[in-house]
Amino acid sequence: MNLQQASFTRLVVLALGLALGAAVSLGVTRFAYGLLLPPMRADLQWSYTLAGAMNTANALGYLIGALATPWLLHRVGPLRVLVGGAALASVFMGLTGFFTEAAPLLAQRVLAGVASAWLFIAGGLLAARLGALMPARSGFLLGIYYGGTGLGIALSALMVPALLEAASQRPQGWAWAWWALALACLAATVVLARVGRLLASLQAPAAQGDGAGARFDWRDFAPGLAGYTMFGVGYIGYMTFVIALLREQGVSPARITLFYALLGVAVMASSRIWAGLLDRYKGGQPLALLNGLLGVAAVMPAVFTAWPLVLASGLLFGGVFLSVVASTTALVRHNLPPSQWAAGISAFTIVFAAGQIVGPTLVGWIGDGPGGLARGLVVSACALWAGSLLALRQRPLPRADGLT
Repeated sequence: MNLQQASFTRLVVLALGLALGAAVSLGVTRFAYGLLLPPMRADLQWSYTLAGAMNTANALGYLIGALATPWLLHRVGPLRVLVGGAALASVFMGLTGFFTEAAPLLAQRVLAGVASAWLFIAGGLLAARLGALMPARSGFLLGIYYGGTGLGIALSALMVPALLEAASQRPQGWAWAWWALALACLAATVVLARVGRLLASLQAPAAQGDGAGARFDWRDFAPGLAGYTMFGVGYIGYMTFVIALLREQGVSPARITLFYALLGVAVMASSRIWAGLLDRYKGGQPLALLNGLLGVAAVMPAVFTAWPLVLASGLLFGGVFLSVVASTTALVRHNLPPSQWAAGISAFTIVFAAGQIVGPTLVGWIGDGPGGLARGLVVSACALWAGSLLALRQRPLPRADGLT
């Protein structure tokens, strides 16, 4: 193995360790709720509107956390934000198992969302810095980080059904699943702390300052930001309610576990599938293409009940949706100097969170009416297709030359 190969191998290992941040912040803290929503809804007698409001509360907290992250990055640095966010997200998630009333559960989801945003943005910034060490492979390294969400999804798919079955005779048996997931996330936090110490020894070109106070002109990225907002509206409806829809359609528990686990595996594989696209284009083309494909995946369970097509929906969705997030980080890295990366990533995270606030409650409200959850997923697909059209208008900035 030559020196360049050894260096790349080390960066891949660090990216894999960093990916645990995405696994905790999104894969478990947010998306495990989709598996736990049906038993919680049945036990606590929720409407779909209230069930969706739980993820709306999480997205509200995510927005609050995203707004605070630039200040935190400047104040304490990305490594401390990364590890602190992971620890707090794990604790707040574990608290879910101690409540049955809606108000404290909503408050817990807000707090978990705040911590998740700190963790996810800090991890994205550090992943961008890893990519700057080897620009020709930056799309792949970014994809590894964001693909970590798939690990969290797959872990949830394997753990939650078994835990629900084991605790089926206990009151609020779903609480045991939250506690076990929280312990798994705390274990990941320990690994992240170790990875953080290794990252501190690397001096990427972006490491000089965290961009606090650096100018970021939102107008330059208006089409991309608008397209990403619609992504937030559309994707979260699918991830919140697709399991509930499959249960309504009579899909067996074993098939639901397979569906969600394969969705997570597809997320992990997406880093290699779309790496070239993220490296090649400096405008909104990747965001547009990926949003369009997600719309197709989101509408499939609403119009088809054949199991192969339902499974194809999960595989397509998993193989695409976190690469949408990676595409915005790549867009920022291609078009802004390193001093503005934190501000750029935070801006995209803010509009992403704003979209997520709307999506779950909207789909839940539609799900309570005629047409049910199937109609709600059609609305999610339309939001994603609208985001695709908006993102097509995003052009590379003139100052991007020499920054890739």
